[in-house]
Amino acid sequence: MSYSRPPGLPIVDAMTPPVLVLPGPVTPDEVRGLSDDVRALLHGSGARVVVCDVAGLGPPGLAAVDLLARLQLAARRAGGRIRLRDPDPSLRALLDLVGLRFEVEGEAEQREPALGVEEAVEPGDPAL
Repeated sequence: MSYSRPPGLPIVDAMTPPVLVLPGPVTPDEVRGLSDDVRALLHGSGARVVVCDVAGLGPPGLAAVDLLARLQLAARRAGGRIRLRDPDPSLRALLDLVGLRFEVEGEAEQREPALGVEEAVEPGDPAL
């Protein structure tokens, strides 16, 4: 018995980006393989974002910063980007300290105002 592929485009759930779970402390030798995994997920799924689950990454340090910077670079070169899932607050602080900005799952984008926030208008401001 054989199975033939149905005609047309494959059905893809565009709302669910692929997820890469980063294991505990990553050695420098493993970074290249994880970068290849990010590129493969972007090309294989057709998605523009790969979610990196960093909950199990371990204590934040420069090795974690280097890993995330390299994964973001690999994703950018493949035409996409990475989004962090469950980053430790100290990891986020360290990334801010070195000047790296990452999109975090569940946060509003920088250009989007938070829901329910209205801009205040000072009396005497000219109308636009």
